Amino acid sequence: MTTQTAKLFRPLLFAVFAWAGPASAAIPLGAENVEPLKAGVRAPAAKVKTVDGADFDLGQAFATKPTVLIFYRGGWCPFCNRQLAGIQDYAPKFIELGYQILAVCTDKPEDLGATAIKDHLTYTVLSDRSMAAASAFKVAFRLTDQDAKRYASNHIALPEIQGESGAFWLVVPSIFIIGTDGVIKFVEFNPNYRIRPPPAEILAAAARANNETR
Repeated sequence: MTTQTAKLFRPLLFAVFAWAGPASAAIPLGAENVEPLKAGVRAPAAKVKTVDGADFDLGQAFATKPTVLIFYRGGWCPFCNRQLAGIQDYAPKFIELGYQILAVCTDKPEDLGATAIKDHLTYTVLSDRSMAAASAFKVAFRLTDQDAKRYASNHIALPEIQGESGAFWLVVPSIFIIGTDGVIKFVEFNPNYRIRPPPAEILAAAARANNETR
């Protein structure tokens, strides 16, 4: 990592720039055990849902424009809402660089609109209720029984792991910058969902990724 690159990231943000080998096929237990895809790896072409419930092919979207792909927990998460609103403030600058912004969460498609309205979002929000995209990007994790009960007690309906009654999973808030070649250029994630990167740092990473592809 160069000195210039190192200055961009805070140590607690777990920014990742190099492929370190294949992750386990099993769903990790707890956010602290998540190992997302690394920079240099081809982004998977998972399908998610739009607010209308229509299929949205992420792979096709990546091919059209450089992409800032945001995984967030859901519209019920205040930390996510603050992050989404912060990214919105910088949306014109991302667009000026040629980027599209796609934000993917565990909410049902019909719940996406409320988040977009509440946070005044002009970019695209998408539902990954099946966790297909989160699993493909390796940012999904299994909740402990204790955590699952805690979310349920707060009336938060998380997605159930298919084929495992009573087992639930969630996503580590993460950001991937992906080029039109389908390759991941930058990854930011933190198992601590309360800690999110300043939008200015993501914008700087996006600008650098643009420069590196020229």
